[in-house]
Amino acid sequence: MPVQDSPDTTRDARLEARVSAAQKSLLQQAAALSGRTLSEFVVASAQDAARRVIAEHESIRLSREEQLAFVQALLTPPEPNARLKRAAKAYRQKIGQRTGA
Repeated sequence: MPVQDSPDTTRDARLEARVSAAQKSLLQQAAALSGRTLSEFVVASAQDAARRVIAEHESIRLSREEQLAFVQALLTPPEPNARLKRAAKAYRQKIGQRTGA
């Protein structure tokens, strides 16, 4: 779970960024309109963007057709073929377990 920023969180790490004058002006205007300082606005915006990127990479999105195929594969998995059986046997031998049926 992401770290939540709270009022009692110690802010001892520093982040610096070089921006153009136009970018700084844009960020300052947005910060003023949202009633925040420039630093507060930039940190909150970057944090929101970071959470979105992480969420996008931690979730799987499937079409309806893909969802049905996935559920079908879970409910009625195909029988293992010879290659998969050999791989399972080799794995069990490698980790020292008895081979089963």
